[in-house]
Order: sequence, then C-alpha cells, then structure tokens
Amino acid sequence: MSAQHTILSQIIAIIEQDQLPIGAHLAAQKIADRLRVSRSPVNDALVVLSESGIVARQPNRGYFLAQDPSSIDPSLQKRAGWTEVDVVTDTYFKIADALLRGELPLECSEALLRARYGLTNEQVKALLTRISTEGWVSRKPGYGWAFSSMMTTPDSLLQSYRLRLALEPAALLEPGYRLLPGVLERCRAAEQHLLDGGIDTDTADQLHDRGVRFHESLVEASGNPFFIDTIKRVNRVRRLLSYRSMRDRARYKQHCAQHLEVLRLLEQERNEEASEALAEHLRSTLKNLTQISGMLRS
Repeated sequence: MSAQHTILSQIIAIIEQDQLPIGAHLAAQKIADRLRVSRSPVNDALVVLSESGIVARQPNRGYFLAQDPSSIDPSLQKRAGWTEVDVVTDTYFKIADALLRGELPLECSEALLRARYGLTNEQVKALLTRISTEGWVSRKPGYGWAFSSMMTTPDSLLQSYRLRLALEPAALLEPGYRLLPGVLERCRAAEQHLLDGGIDTDTADQLHDRGVRFHESLVEASGNPFFIDTIKRVNRVRRLLSYRSMRDRARYKQHCAQHLEVLRLLEQERNEEASEALAEHLRSTLKNLTQISGMLRS
C-alpha cells in the first residue's frame, strides 16, 4: 500500500462525492489543493487512473473523466492495488474508535501501530499520512507520533458546531457573495442522491464528505479566506466524532430538506433568509447531537 494509492482512492472519492459527469476536467492543481498535497503524487495517481481507463489524458489539456469508477472490473482494481486501500481505511476507523474509547495511547510509535493492527511499513505510512493531513496526528520531535486530544470527546463535537453556527451563516452575508450555478447544481444533486437511497447505502466516509463539501461550498462562495480557512480546519478535525454520530441516520432526511431549502433561497439571491435557514439547520443539528451524546460516549 503506497501513498500514491491513498491519493488515488481520494481522487475516486472526489469523483463519486461530487458526482462528476463523464468528460469532467480533473485539474491536478485543484485536486492537490483540495487534498492539501503537492501536485506530483496527484499526477502519479492520475496516470494510474488513465491506465485503468477511468480517466483519459488529452495532450496539452490534462485529464478528463472517461467512465464511472464503480464500473471498473474488480479484478482490474485488485491488479492495480486499489483493494489495499481498504486495509488502510479499515484500520483508520479502528484507530478512531480506539481513541474514542480511550484504548489507544495519545502518543505511540509506528511499531506499535504496525504490531497492533498487522500492517506493513507502507500501510502504516499511508495511514499516518491520511490522519496527519486531516489534522489529528502529528510527528513528535525525534521519534513517534502524537494524536490530538481535540475531538475525542462529545463536548468537542458540540463546540465545533457552535463555532460553525457563529461563522457559516455570516459567510452567506459577505459582500459579493456568489454561489456559482454549477456548484449549486452539484450540491443539489448530492442531496437528491441521499434522498434517493444514499442515506442508507453510503459509507460513513461518503456521508461525512458529502456534508463537508456542501457546507464548505457555501462558505467558499463568500470569497473570504478567513471564513474558508477556519471552516476547513474545523471540518478536518471533527471527523472522528462525526463518524460515531452517523450510527443514527434517521435525521438525514431532515438534513437534506434543510440543505435544499438553503440552496433554493441562495438561487433566488435571498441571502438573509438563506443565512437564517442555515443557522436554523445548524441549531437543529446541534440539538440532535445533544440528544445522542450517550451514543457518542459509548
């Protein structure tokens, strides 16, 4: 399992989360910015995808989506090494759960993780690369790794929502706010996908990332880099408890309806009403999370 395959799986996740149509341009720099990595590993992963037929390279233009990743023969995926991504992803969730249960020390070595979860050196490196990119582990000076104590308690998740409640509705009121039609339609399609069955069938990763992309898309339209950077930082570190809260998916239909209402108001340039609708959505989510705090602690 290499870091390249981790980037590859993240690119596939972007294609699926954003529901990109066949022919969509996969700009390496934009993907690198989104994943917070250099352009080189993104280009390497795009080469692998082009060899598999998922993307097509056009001279002097770049890479374009050629077919749905889910349509690729599983045997081809195995030969390409994609299936090894599952090992890292599975361990990722095990580590998250162990941290939430207090069963894993906040400071540990690569050797401990390798022995505890039966990983290879490359798998441990890929795993820690993903977690460090999300901001909840960092390398200690000299030796070992330290997990952040942030976001390992239910109170931390509630605090993150209170911060978002203060910032996200305000972002919609920024001068020059503009949500591009293409972004709006992408967000609307993602919500419809959930209502059409994705709530029950999507993985925890997919559910979390769809929600993150919706809210970050709204904030990005403000053009204010301070709003954007703050919200992205919060989203990177709240992932742990967000997964735990997804055990109860009953509230997601309500979330979708609220998201669609915010989009409707923004499309009509009724930003003040959209801001209040977004605030109400976040308040209701905060209330729901308070009610399932016992699940978060379990």
